[in-house]
Amino acid sequence: MVSSRMTIMGTRHVISAGHYLAAHAGFQVLEAGGNAIDAGVAAGLAIGVLQTDKVNIGGVAPQIIYTAKNRKVHCIDGLGVWPQAVTPDYFMEKHGGKIPPGVERCVVPAAPDAWITALANFGTMSFGEVAAAAIRFARDGFPMYPLMSQFIAANRESYAHWPSSKKVFLPRGRAPLPGEIFVQSDLGRTLQYMADEEKKAARRKGRKAGLKAARDAFYKGDVAAQVAKFIEKEGGLMRYEDFAAFKVKFEPTVHARFDGIELHACGPWSQGPVLPMALNILKGYDLKAMGHNSSEYIHVVTEALKLAFSDRHHHFGDPDFVKVPIAGLMSDKYAAYRRSRISVEKAWPEMPPAGDPKTLTEIPNRWMPVPQPDEAPGPGDTSYLCVIDRHGNAFSATPSDGSDKTPIIPGVGILCSGRGTQSWADPTHPCSVAPGKRPRLTPSPALAFRNGRVYMPFGTPGGDVQPQAMLQVFLNLNVFGMAPQDAIEAPRFATYSYPGSFEPHPYFPGRLYLESRIDKTAGSELASRGHKVYWWDDMTWLAGAVCTILNDHKNGVLHGGADPRRPAYVLGW
Repeated sequence: MVSSRMTIMGTRHVISAGHYLAAHAGFQVLEAGGNAIDAGVAAGLAIGVLQTDKVNIGGVAPQIIYTAKNRKVHCIDGLGVWPQAVTPDYFMEKHGGKIPPGVERCVVPAAPDAWITALANFGTMSFGEVAAAAIRFARDGFPMYPLMSQFIAANRESYAHWPSSKKVFLPRGRAPLPGEIFVQSDLGRTLQYMADEEKKAARRKGRKAGLKAARDAFYKGDVAAQVAKFIEKEGGLMRYEDFAAFKVKFEPTVHARFDGIELHACGPWSQGPVLPMALNILKGYDLKAMGHNSSEYIHVVTEALKLAFSDRHHHFGDPDFVKVPIAGLMSDKYAAYRRSRISVEKAWPEMPPAGDPKTLTEIPNRWMPVPQPDEAPGPGDTSYLCVIDRHGNAFSATPSDGSDKTPIIPGVGILCSGRGTQSWADPTHPCSVAPGKRPRLTPSPALAFRNGRVYMPFGTPGGDVQPQAMLQVFLNLNVFGMAPQDAIEAPRFATYSYPGSFEPHPYFPGRLYLESRIDKTAGSELASRGHKVYWWDDMTWLAGAVCTILNDHKNGVLHGGADPRRPAYVLGW
């Protein structure tokens, strides 16, 4: 296929990010001598300003980091926890099993701690230095772009519900139009306050003390106090003490091998294992012989994903609260068993049963929502960024948290992470609500290695579509030999035959969407196998927006790709 852009190549450093200004912010840091972690944090903070429809400074920011000096992989969960005041049956008793929009679904904002933890442990620069672009974009504004303008307009009623959100997102009583300057002055002041507190402490005690002061300004200072005061007034459960006690966690990755590539993903506190589990199933097939996006290929990939999603639904949850049999789920023996559940002639008409990796038997489905009527699945969304620097360090992060279901905090300019939308009200579900428990997170960056060396950081927005878009791009690159930009722009498909991650967890049995560039004959053949085939446009933002960098160690060249389905761009040098 012919892509609309060329793959960007560099020999020193490359960054690919979900917004072109965020890519530029990170690239400036690289050019100023910062490493991949400094640049990644700069781009991540910028995304929290530039894409506040989908991402927020007060949201989540899971990261996978590789440090070349000691050849180690690190994973920061970047995910908040439920406040101490919540009870396991809170939403059952108060809201009839629903987790409503608003402050009651708030968990502690984890992104600021995640960014600063990455800087403190692996970076070289100050918070003020890497936040400079984000502060400018918030304080002085940036040109509104079409996709964000359309999203705000489509969700105008939600934004208008809260005066503080209306003030920011509907400044003229309507969504800002493309090309108009979009300003978030309160957000700019909050980031500047953190940088100022850092500067005062660093002057006396050095860089690490400065970073701690920036963090404390958020979690133990004026920001936490104002957020807690507003949430309590609005009837929410979050309190200052929840902020003050919070810390992000370093978590082990899960990993799988595919054709000599070792893929690392986030653990079962997220949906991260879905991707390597699906790969484990698919490595038993000759995918290349099937032909790219043939009906046979799309069928087998879709069925493998359905099986992985059913295990996600039954098993995944915060490992601090539920026992997840992750070693068994990731084993080749279990993958072979799950592969045996796929028929090449017939699709599962609904989500398949989960599996027991110990006994290799099926587990009847539980907690199944009523199937949705014939309507389009709603998008769950975020952004993504990745960096490889001249030292061989790599950074892969998926910051998130949309602003249309929880209010902006007056005077602070952030929202308090509404990620509680990914929990389940039923106390028996592995993703149930509990004090100090993490919701099961959709954002899930990945990082792949070849011959023990960094090969490919990659990720995407898209809610439950994330592992699906990532899987297809990974296979496009590593089975079909496409260049990164070609692999990203190739037409995609996505199944919705599982309970969705977002409240109210919609379920669309058998539903399969195809971008319209896929051959219509393939669509007909898929329908004959039992898939409920729906057609997207030729290229849609609903199919994700993958960014990646491919590391060609033989020639010493970094190859970057970014998805034109959204305002993602690559810069390299």
